[in-house]
Amino acid sequence: MKEELFEKLAQAVIDGEPEDAVAIAKEALAQGLDPLECITNGLTKGIQKVGELFASGEYFLPELIIGADAMKEGLGVLEPALVGDQKREVVAHVVLGTVEGDLHEIGKTLVGTMLTANGFQVKDIGVDQPASAFIDAVKETGATIIGASALLTTTMLQQEKLIQNLEEAGLRKKVKVMVGGAPVTETYAKKIGADGYAEDAISAVDLAFRLADAPE
Repeated sequence: MKEELFEKLAQAVIDGEPEDAVAIAKEALAQGLDPLECITNGLTKGIQKVGELFASGEYFLPELIIGADAMKEGLGVLEPALVGDQKREVVAHVVLGTVEGDLHEIGKTLVGTMLTANGFQVKDIGVDQPASAFIDAVKETGATIIGASALLTTTMLQQEKLIQNLEEAGLRKKVKVMVGGAPVTETYAKKIGADGYAEDAISAVDLAFRLADAPE
C-alpha cells in the first residue's frame, strides 16, 4: 500500500496533475506515512523522471512546468508535516534572480521550483534586480550559489557586473555563480568568469549539484 501511494505521487508529478499530487499527499499523511519518505520516494522520483523525459526530448517546456508545479503543490502538503529534526537535508542555499533591466520571470521561476524540488533552499529575489540585491541576499542567507538570469542581449552585461561586484564585496571566493538565459552561452559565461552556464532548468539543477560539491 505504501509503495503504491509513492508510485501515485510520482505519477501525479509525471502527468503534471497538481490537484492529484495534493490529494494523494493528504491521503498518504492520513494513512500515517512518513512525509519525508513520501517526498523522497514519491515526488522526487516523479520530478527526476520528468527531467529524464525532458532531456530525451519526449517532454517539452509545458510538461516540465506543470510537472514542477505538481511537485511544488505536493511539497506544500508534505513539508509542513515534517517533524523536528526530520527537515529535508538542504543541498545548498541558492540566491536566484533576473538581472537589472530584465523583467523575464518564467525561466527563472522554473529553475527555482526545480532546485527546490531537488533539495536546494532557494531565495528568489525576483526580476529587474541590481547586483547589490543579489549581494544583500547572499549576506542574509549565507548562500553559496547565485543563479543570475538574463533574457536580453542588453542585460547580459549585468551578469558580468554582478561578478565584478561580488569580487569588490570580497564574496567571490565564497559564492559560485551560474548564469543562463536565451542569449547567454557557455563561451560568454567563461568570458565573464562565471562558474557555469545552464541552458535550461534541468541542466541548471545538474550544474547546481556540481557547484554545491565543488571545493571552495
